[in-house]
Amino acid sequence: MTEIFYDADADLSLIQGKKVAVVGYGSQGHAHALNLRDSGVEVVIGLKEGSKSIAKAEEQGFTVKSVAEASEWADVIVILAPDQHQRHIYADSIKDNLTDGKVLVFGHGFNIRFGYIEAPEGVDVIMIAPKGPGHTVRREYEAGRGVPVIVAVEKDASGKAWDIAWSYARAIGGLRAGGIKTTFTEETETDLFGEQAVLCGGTSQLVQYGFETLVEAGYQPQIAYFEVLHELKLIVDLMWEGGIAKQRWSISDTAEYGDYVSGPRVISPDVKENMKAVLSDIQDGTFAKRFIEDQDAGAPEFLELRAKGEGHPIEQTGRELRKLFAWNSADDDYTDGSVAR
Repeated sequence: MTEIFYDADADLSLIQGKKVAVVGYGSQGHAHALNLRDSGVEVVIGLKEGSKSIAKAEEQGFTVKSVAEASEWADVIVILAPDQHQRHIYADSIKDNLTDGKVLVFGHGFNIRFGYIEAPEGVDVIMIAPKGPGHTVRREYEAGRGVPVIVAVEKDASGKAWDIAWSYARAIGGLRAGGIKTTFTEETETDLFGEQAVLCGGTSQLVQYGFETLVEAGYQPQIAYFEVLHELKLIVDLMWEGGIAKQRWSISDTAEYGDYVSGPRVISPDVKENMKAVLSDIQDGTFAKRFIEDQDAGAPEFLELRAKGEGHPIEQTGRELRKLFAWNSADDDYTDGSVAR
């Protein structure tokens, strides 16, 4: 049976006794830094010269150093930059500042799992991965709650890596909700699979195909948008609250019956076989290699695919419809061009 760890299982004073450098001040970086500071931890931010995040971090009261300076100063170095940049940041600014007894922290296992970063002996390597975006991690902390975390130790050089990991997890609010032990390999492979096969890739493709099927059959794009995209949030919220069973309990008998008889026609056993192939590509490093090589070449495939996705007819339909929603804020609509990536 899976053991769940809570605040009472962690000694907060361990991380409070460390100097922590958070490298990166994006979604997760700002949340970890703010939550750590509010938990009584001394934190500085490590950013490259010219980073747009410097002003934001300083406005929120942090001292900002170069990544090298922050890494030299810190006992605990938290790497929360994008996956494709981490190995360069590590090689250029962190590696030479790692001395025995320091702790290297990741929010995702990608670079360790696939060998893009190899920490030296004498350094603890741990992972604290909140199961939610950074703004939720911060918001829940401020509300006195937390986002569940999964925690791993890759290298326990000090013999105390797990204690430090749980202390860190408590400091960012994760153990208010609960923490679960994992490994870098398990977290990385399941996270990538979930994103590609279900949460992002699978869902996006399913929605696009549904939209195309209705529009090609002569139905209005606006009606198709509502039926295959807009209402998806209602279904996902019900699943999130009480599983698939609650979703089925909440919908009409007609919808529930259609779920049973038509779902397997759309998501057939062939789809599961395709999912197994996706998982295999993740496990053997094929996906990681393709992603990193494309990023190193300037991301031509990535940018081409992004442009293709943004050009799909469902996006234009959505942009027009969302203007009609009283609850929608233009600042939250990342497809209207008003928000920088």
